[in-house]
Amino acid sequence: MAQTARSIDTARRVLRVEAEALGQLHDHLPEDFAAAVDLILRAKGRVIVSGIGKSGHIGRKISATLASTGTPSLFVHASEASHGDMGMIGADDVCLVISMSGETAELRDVVAHSRRFQIPLIAISRKAESTIMAAADLRLLLPDAPEACAIGMAPTTSSTLTLALGDALAVALMEERGFQQESFRIFHPGGKLGAQLATVEQLMHRDLPLVGPDTSMIETLFTMSDKGFGIAIVVDEVGLQGVVSDGDLRRHIDGLMERTALEVATRAPVTVAPDALALEALHKMQERKIGTIVVAEGERPVGVLRILDCLNAGIV
Repeated sequence: MAQTARSIDTARRVLRVEAEALGQLHDHLPEDFAAAVDLILRAKGRVIVSGIGKSGHIGRKISATLASTGTPSLFVHASEASHGDMGMIGADDVCLVISMSGETAELRDVVAHSRRFQIPLIAISRKAESTIMAAADLRLLLPDAPEACAIGMAPTTSSTLTLALGDALAVALMEERGFQQESFRIFHPGGKLGAQLATVEQLMHRDLPLVGPDTSMIETLFTMSDKGFGIAIVVDEVGLQGVVSDGDLRRHIDGLMERTALEVATRAPVTVAPDALALEALHKMQERKIGTIVVAEGERPVGVLRILDCLNAGIV
């Protein structure tokens, strides 16, 4: 129990130290932050992020976040850059180097390369007077807050601050670019997130079970059975007039075969646009307690989407 209490105390101390440091960063955002955003927005190339050790790990994450939110980016390992990967850094790029001490030897070749070819250089460090900060065009100075570990040496607070500043930079760029949900989906096609952002058009079926208003119920039933969606879509020269579902068949069971498709159909059925999120279509189907929804552009049906299609795609 004593050991558990100590662990909890340690965890709370670490979180408190790092939270206080984040508060300092919030209150004293680097003076060059807005200029860094503007520089990256104007760049024709990518943001080349470089670092080593824990700064390298954080740099990879910053680069990945930038790339997934509309700012082309590539992480270049500082040591590998000195052995051929420097060719990945182009004249139209912006370099973002990370070094808490500002004296990281492995970064010096990257810094020298950026100076030689006049590639804009942004530096993140907590040492304002360091060599790397002096060489940079723009300086993102972090608070010189204590590390959260007991010996005050392991990168903890510093890496948290760097990560948070990278997130702030990425989100500021994202908003300046007007990066929207559809754009986000393009960069996140896989996994659960990609599924939640899938559009109706991506999942819908285009082989439509169409019948005319005067189509006999024998032909309507054949169409429903042949297409396998459990519905028939009633259309005329104007467009969508109704939908015949299994429920409609049951409601008109008396004299069903003497009726026409339009006489049995539900008029003004619920529809969804092809550019809507499939998640929105799923919610509509659940609210109306229907298993299939017509996808329409105005009055023209263009597809069919089933709850099963959404579930198979991982949309829940």
